[in-house]
Amino acid sequence: MLLRIEDTDRARSTDAAIAAILDGLRWLELNWDGEPVYQYARSERHREVAERLLAEGKAYRCYASPEELQAMRDKARAEGGSPGYDGTWRDKDPALAPVGVAPAIRFKSPREGKTVIEDRIQGRVTFANKDLDDFVLLRSDGTPTYMLSVVVDDRDMDITHVVRGDDHLTNAARQTQLFEALGWDAPIYAHVPLIHGPDGAKLSKRHGALGVEAYREMGYLPVALRNYLVRLGWSHGDAEVISTEEMIAWFNLEAIGRSPARFDFAKLESLNGHYLRTMPDAEIVSHLKALVPHLGDADDILGRIGNDGWAKLERAMPGLKERAKTLVDLLESADYLFAERPLRPDEKAAKLLDDGGRETLAALLPDLSAVEPWSVSGLEACVRSFAERTDRKLGKVAQPLRAALTGHSTSPGIFDVLEVLGREEALGRIADQTGAPENA
Repeated sequence: MLLRIEDTDRARSTDAAIAAILDGLRWLELNWDGEPVYQYARSERHREVAERLLAEGKAYRCYASPEELQAMRDKARAEGGSPGYDGTWRDKDPALAPVGVAPAIRFKSPREGKTVIEDRIQGRVTFANKDLDDFVLLRSDGTPTYMLSVVVDDRDMDITHVVRGDDHLTNAARQTQLFEALGWDAPIYAHVPLIHGPDGAKLSKRHGALGVEAYREMGYLPVALRNYLVRLGWSHGDAEVISTEEMIAWFNLEAIGRSPARFDFAKLESLNGHYLRTMPDAEIVSHLKALVPHLGDADDILGRIGNDGWAKLERAMPGLKERAKTLVDLLESADYLFAERPLRPDEKAAKLLDDGGRETLAALLPDLSAVEPWSVSGLEACVRSFAERTDRKLGKVAQPLRAALTGHSTSPGIFDVLEVLGREEALGRIADQTGAPENA
């Protein structure tokens, strides 16, 4: 896998933008071979090809000013035509060139006939050459454009297939003309339908996250996002959960549909939840450690977890991951592990800690204090025995107990919560809510 950074647009190709691409690919575990190729660093090679086309009469110097180009576009729109370049300098005598004006170099696109793309996804796509204007190869400052650079780089890097969004179809026609003018074989093109939002419109910022970093910050696993993305507009029978090895073995262009796929966050969350439930606990903790520094409240989270909290988090993982859809869900549901005493119950939990709830906990506290060893099985036996002996339903004991231990009305299994918190912390939290001494 080769990685090429197409950075001919210098204004958009900032260090931060490039770093986001590299970081996003690494996070997705899509690793490339060798060093990235930076297109702008190959500008001399691109200029060399433009000069060759100029020498062969397949390109020409254009002295049109920005104001003249805008006037051309406005006139074409007013007449209902395509707002492209009108070819003013295509056949004009170079002697008429204005003094002191640096020209752009434009490709002399064929005016007659058609350009045909045999696309592996879209099928045969035909463009009338009269609708394709003479595009710029070198800007007036001498910098190459994307259109020239990709053709030269595809040829020099021995690219056989170009797979990209179908918004590039017109570019494929222009690039094919350029390949033909240079006497080079064009690559095989495959233009994939763009992803749409749930409402059927082209995916945009109003639909939510767009950059890879946003999905990481929302708590998705790289393996789940890879699995979800490969299934957008492509399928292999009824397979939903697909390993990376299976993707490599099964994927083909022929199975890609021509209709845009819709991005469904509910399906992504469901798939992410599946991977969380089946992933080893230690691996989930590793993903959490990698995630936290990218969150806005990273310092607060790291401060609460501390050096010893990760081990406690891993012990609690079997109960935490059963309900979670994302890594952020996991962190939020695990906040009880690191809460400072006395806990401040939320509204629903506070209702469970009414007079009856506190009375139940005060009566239970001596029994819990006597549990030895402090284990899930021993704690469950103790609470069940207490419920039977005092003629209480198990839920009437477990609910206020959960509220006292976590500050919430929902949590992982209550006996797991007791065990992970440990004897001292669990008994202390119960005592805080009842006013009873911890060693009652």
